[in-house]
Amino acid sequence: MNGTQISVEAVRKWHALAERRRRHYVELYRSDKWRRHYSEEAFAMLMRDVIKNVESWSRILEGMTGSPMAKAA
Repeated sequence: MNGTQISVEAVRKWHALAERRRRHYVELYRSDKWRRHYSEEAFAMLMRDVIKNVESWSRILEGMTGSPMAKAA
């Protein structure tokens, strides 16, 4: 990687941020507040992106540590 490597700790932080973002949008969905800011189609696309982001960071972290991520409570 041309001398630049991302640390496991940095990946954990990005994964945690992605999880917080996912939880935020899940709460928006559950409270129905998303309707104030998004169309149904736009919110569905956003949710897919948020979920894919969490899954991507989970895969990266698993690849670095060799163990799957425990599901966050």
